[in-house]
Amino acid sequence: MYLASVDLGPGYAWCAAFVSWCYQNAGVDAPRSGWVPSYALKDKWIYQRGKFQLQKPQSGDVFLIWYNSVNRPAHIGFVDEWNEDWVISVEGNTNDNGSREGDGVYRKRRLKKQIWVVSNFVRSSDRQVLRTDN
Repeated sequence: MYLASVDLGPGYAWCAAFVSWCYQNAGVDAPRSGWVPSYALKDKWIYQRGKFQLQKPQSGDVFLIWYNSVNRPAHIGFVDEWNEDWVISVEGNTNDNGSREGDGVYRKRRLKKQIWVVSNFVRSSDRQVLRTDN
């Protein structure tokens, strides 16, 4: 169902397709794509690890994780709760052992330092600038 929502067949990684399916069903204007880098739109970034933060990430924002092995963001999920050191997330194509090639949709707890970028596709662009290095 997730892969079909982005016109892909079985066998593809589906974390981004899960995000797209959720946004499509919620009526959110976001990429209709199963390709994680599609969500790395700089005009949507509200947080980039160690560089800037425009607003505190909130439930419904998406986070991207950078993988050096493929030199790009290669996993995506939803922020559910943003805390000082960690994030509660909801992710597709994951599992209990942390693989990005998983067997379901899980709520996870990730260290904030794992997050490369958080993008906001849900709220309007009237953002308050908060300068922090979190």
